Amino acid sequence: MHLLNFKGLSNQELIHLVDLAIAIKNCPQKYAKTLEGKTAALVFQKTSTRTRVSFEVAMTQLGGHGLFLDWRATNFTVADLSDEIGYLSRNIDCIMARLLYNSDLNRIAKTSLVPVINGCDEKYHPSQAIADLITIKEKKGTLSGAKLVYVGVHNNVANSLIEACTKTGVKITTVCPIFNEASRDNELLKEAEKTGLWESTLDLQRAVSDADFIYTDTWVDMEFFTDSNYAEEKEKRTKLMMPYQININLLKDTKAYVMHDMPIHRGYEITADVIENPKSIIYEQAENRLYSAKAILLKLIGV
Repeated sequence: MHLLNFKGLSNQELIHLVDLAIAIKNCPQKYAKTLEGKTAALVFQKTSTRTRVSFEVAMTQLGGHGLFLDWRATNFTVADLSDEIGYLSRNIDCIMARLLYNSDLNRIAKTSLVPVINGCDEKYHPSQAIADLITIKEKKGTLSGAKLVYVGVHNNVANSLIEACTKTGVKITTVCPIFNEASRDNELLKEAEKTGLWESTLDLQRAVSDADFIYTDTWVDMEFFTDSNYAEEKEKRTKLMMPYQININLLKDTKAYVMHDMPIHRGYEITADVIENPKSIIYEQAENRLYSAKAILLKLIGV
């Protein structure tokens, strides 16, 4: 079994993953040796803080080993990817891959002899979405009936949030003036529409008025934010998105908690005073990446 997105998971299986993560968080000693003798290859083509830390620490705390592989320091860059994965998967118990392209992830999954976890690509970010559901359930006490508003570019994070929320009873509204075409998955969106739990609007004030959670993400992908070749597009996006910034004025009209998957570009999608505001649960949300990783690993390679 792989975890490339949530399409292969039933509603109950996804809820079980969230509940397992919370159980691990509340009683870590119970799971301390569950992956003893197991090794997960952690393959990184994209830069990372939370994904690397969460999966590497998760393997250690579960009694196993996380083998970090920088894409640029391996033969992935010079050889056929299928050949390299064919070799790698004969030495380890799981592959977590954080890649630029979903097409490469699918090639890895097709070739691998062991479970593959999507650590983020341009279409999906499932481990982040599970951490988000953990956070929602901890704060709200339930997933069913919770209301989340995602504000930002429709991207990989938005896709996984929509899929995760609509499968677990969370009402999600997306406020997305920009749609990243590289992230488009019409099949996912059609399935979400059928649930009646997802809607899209550009009316930010109306959307947040009865929200339990307001969630935002970077307007410019991390690998392009400081790229001079992307400066014109960055300026264009910033001008278009600034009216949708999460700031103190917006919080005056809502009692919602504020979420962000990080990394944060302060002063762009969110202001510093909101990050430090009592309504912000961003760091708690980020911490839950660890328990998301643990639950996924136990689900895929636990005995």
